[in-house]
Formats: sequence, structure tokens, C-alpha cells
Amino acid sequence: MGYYDQTEITREQKKTRKSIKPVFSSLLSGIVGGALVLGVTTYTQEQQQPAVEQNTAAVEAVTQNNNSAPNVSTQELSTGSSSIADIVDSLTPAIVGITNMQTQTSRDFFKSSSESVEAGTGSGFIFKKEGDAGYILTNNHVIEGAQSIEVTLYNGEKVPAELVGTDALTDIAVLKIDAEHVEVVAELGDSTQLRTGEDVIAIGNPLGEEFSRTVTQGIISGIDRTIDVTTSEGNWALDVLQTDAAINPGNSGGPLINMSGQVIGINSLKISDSGVEGLGFAIPSNDVVPIAEELLSNGKIQRPFLGVGLVEMSEVPQYYLQQNMGLPEEVTEGVIVGNVSPASPADEAGLKQQDVIVSMNDQEITSSSDLRKFLYSETEIGEEVKVTLYRAGEKMTVTIKLTNKDATNA
Repeated sequence: MGYYDQTEITREQKKTRKSIKPVFSSLLSGIVGGALVLGVTTYTQEQQQPAVEQNTAAVEAVTQNNNSAPNVSTQELSTGSSSIADIVDSLTPAIVGITNMQTQTSRDFFKSSSESVEAGTGSGFIFKKEGDAGYILTNNHVIEGAQSIEVTLYNGEKVPAELVGTDALTDIAVLKIDAEHVEVVAELGDSTQLRTGEDVIAIGNPLGEEFSRTVTQGIISGIDRTIDVTTSEGNWALDVLQTDAAINPGNSGGPLINMSGQVIGINSLKISDSGVEGLGFAIPSNDVVPIAEELLSNGKIQRPFLGVGLVEMSEVPQYYLQQNMGLPEEVTEGVIVGNVSPASPADEAGLKQQDVIVSMNDQEITSSSDLRKFLYSETEIGEEVKVTLYRAGEKMTVTIKLTNKDATNA
């Protein structure tokens, strides 16, 4: 199900392995075409829409949209509600549906024509009102590739939305609508205070607008979970909350709510496989807030830029690693440099194709996901990092000064 339909997106949980020809130049043309240019970005970053792959235990991204209510004075959601019904009544005006609209071209014998069609749907919620604008949180995968975005308010009214900013790695997007449509603003709670077994509810549009604002109840099944996902910016280890509240295609971007009526997560993923039940995941609110604030300020997330394309060691035959690259037999984990962007920090530090990176600042690097997580979570723009690598069998350490990608020509 590796495609957008009207209600669902499938995201892969584990990366599919491919066989590699024993010639590194062929390997580079076959693999590096999709390798990750680290800052970390992808060689395919300029695509309008991400490639979405399928896995036998597919991680389904569940879509939903986010909008608010009619023309009345804005009010904060009360956090003193004593029942689920009270919470739902109070929060419903802040829940919206989101439709990803894309241009479709049709041709006949005489002419061609284009029209805007629905490419996917999801959920979201209004989290801020400021001046003449109301702001909505949802998932990046709900709106990715959209030529235009339509928001459905709780009363059924449809209004256009503007994309403020989005971040593929954390799967967070912020939209803007006219403030006249905002009646209720949902309050974001503290996800670090959650306990396993705590009651939660989810509100969203499973399977589209036909079942809009569906409410499901469950518990927090686990905290501090990590799910490997593939995004348009490359592989990423996403930190999530686990819940058994029913989450279905169409719920993505909708809120996961505690019994005080606070949003403590954005519903984003579910495990979909035969015999699997009650494995849904939400992005913790405390992870959402700083991303949302930066998107509101800058329209994008600025991260340290390295400037290399990477190839997983597991994708290269062992005999090639040892015979052609001189890698010692005891080195079984790391990530291979497939390409170096000109004028990038990696280029200026002297990194070369076929270097095998095994650690950064003495922290072990076993995969491109490890490297990206370290780069984005443990370092800052302008910082110097020590990279330990093997080159033609020789172990060495180089120092790289990280930059902002926008500050380079790479």
C-alpha cells in the first residue's frame, strides 16, 4: 500500500535490503542515487513527493486534519473536565480535517486538461491563535506533496489553509487559517508526565470525512518507544508514545488527549500486520513544541550540515569491503561514504568516497540512521566533531566543522 489514497499512507518500518554489484562505481550509481546527503539531506530531496515503501509489517501513517470553529471569541480548552464526553464537547471545535490537494492531468486525443483532486486526507488541531491567524498542527506526511491544502472545520465548512512550515524527519507540519474560523484552541500538555496505563482518548477522521471526529479510548501502552521510519529526508528513528486507542488511516495529525483535556501527542503511526492489534503511536507533545515554534519562526528546521551521501554496509558484499576497500575483518558496523558534496564541511575536512565512518565524538555509528540521529540530536551548527573512519584499511580521525546547509553551495 505504498501510495497516497484518499485516506491512507503506508510508511515502512524497516528498510528493504538490496543486492549490490561487486563494483563500487556500479554500487554508487545504483545505491548512491538514493543515498543520504548528510546535513543530513537526500539526493532525492528535490522530489515533489516522497517515495513511500512497503514492509511486511508495515508502519501505517494514519492521516487526519486540523482546524477550528466558527466566528466567536477564542477560548482555551478547560482542563478540569470530569468525563470523556465533557472533554470531547470542549475540544471538538479545535479538531479539523485536512485534505491534500494535488494537480492531476488528463489527456484525450485532442487536448489535455488539469484539475485539482484529493490525494490524501488526515486530521489536525488548532493549537494557537495570534493576530488574524489561527495555527494548526498536523503530520508532514498528511500534506507532503500538496499543491493546495483544504481544511474542514467541525461545522463542515471548508476553508483554504496555508503551509507555514514542515519537517519530514519529525513528521510535523504547521498550517495557517484565518483567525475568524478559530473558536477553541487546544492546550498542549506535558508528555513527560505520562505514565504507562494512563487513560487517553484519540479524536480524528478515520477513513475520511464520513467518520469525522471519531472518538476512541485507550491507555498509554508504553513510553520512550522508538520506531524506525523512512521519510523523504531519509531514515529516522522517531521517538513515540505507544497507545492501544484505536488509530486508523485518517487519524494522522489528530490529537492524543489525556483526561485533563490536554493534547499530549500527535497520532502518527500504527503497526498494520495480520494478527496485530492495538499498536498505535503518537509523537510526544514535548517533542512537538520546539519543532512547531521553530517552524512558526523560520518556516523550516535548521540542522547541522555534513554533506555526504551514505551507503549502508549491509548493502555491500563482505568480500568487496575487505578485498576492494581494505576494511579489516573485525570492522562489521559503520556507514560508507558514497559521495561528498563540493564545498561542504565533509569536503573541506577531506572526506573521500569509500571512507567508512565508525564513530563521531567517540559515539559508535552503525548506520545512516545512527549518524543522522547523532548529528541532529547531539550537535549544533558551528560545532566541530571528530569523525573516526577507515580509509583503504587505515584507521584515522578527522575534525569537521558543521555548518548550516543554506550557508554552503552543496
